[in-house]
Amino acid sequence: MRFATYSADGETFYGAVTDAGMIALNDTFPQWPSLLDAVRADGLGQLEQAAQGRPVSHTDFQYDMVLPNARRILCVGVNFPDRNAEYKDGSAQPKYMSLFPRFASGFTGHDRPLIRPPESPQLDYEGEVAIVIGKGGRRIAQADAYDHIAALTLCNEGTIRDWVRHAKFNVTQGKNWDNSGSIGPWLVPFTDAAQLDDARIVTRVNGEVRQDDVLSRMMHPIRREIEYISTFMTLQPGDIIVTGTPTGSGARLDPPQFLKPGDVVEVEVNGIGILRNTVEDEAI
Repeated sequence: MRFATYSADGETFYGAVTDAGMIALNDTFPQWPSLLDAVRADGLGQLEQAAQGRPVSHTDFQYDMVLPNARRILCVGVNFPDRNAEYKDGSAQPKYMSLFPRFASGFTGHDRPLIRPPESPQLDYEGEVAIVIGKGGRRIAQADAYDHIAALTLCNEGTIRDWVRHAKFNVTQGKNWDNSGSIGPWLVPFTDAAQLDDARIVTRVNGEVRQDDVLSRMMHPIRREIEYISTFMTLQPGDIIVTGTPTGSGARLDPPQFLKPGDVVEVEVNGIGILRNTVEDEAI
């Protein structure tokens, strides 16, 4: 079953996704005001049980960022061999992973537009798998790492490329423009290692495949990401780790091909779904 945060009739709901529409569940669980609260309470199984046999609540709705009140979103950069080679700096595979924070305000939902700001035309795409932590912990061993995952979702980790070059040691300002990326459409409960180990990421722009790779080729696999990150910070339920994007982002094409209004970007991962967004200029 899939779970989403969505808007309908001027209100925000969370619930189960069906082919016919949404089954609202937040009124059934007043102790969990948001989907994030349900994740933190290890409540996805209860949501699934509650949705069984329930009628559809909404057929006219908009997807929101799946966990819009997520407190901590940590992204892994340059995590595929070909992606490392794209930098053309002659560097070998790094011993340690690159990490940077993103904030929930930088993400919109499925089928909503990514926003290109007037300050830069260099809005780029990055298709990725994101994991949602369900069980917290510190210094988590790789062998136990998957036990700490509650759910999977998709991310288009939209980036304003020239703004990641404004400072010498960080990329934060290029990674956190409002509504420049998206996370969703929904959460898929994590139940089997094959959901990650056999996963393939495909990113398309206007139907053209730009990124295509498998998670098994990551330089720093997800088990290692959880181990490494939990070394220096205690992971908490509801934390999101965006696990890395393959080669093929627009900035690395020759010539570069950045997103423009009217473009349609799709990130697809087998077993999770398709995250789709259009592109619009910011209204000012």
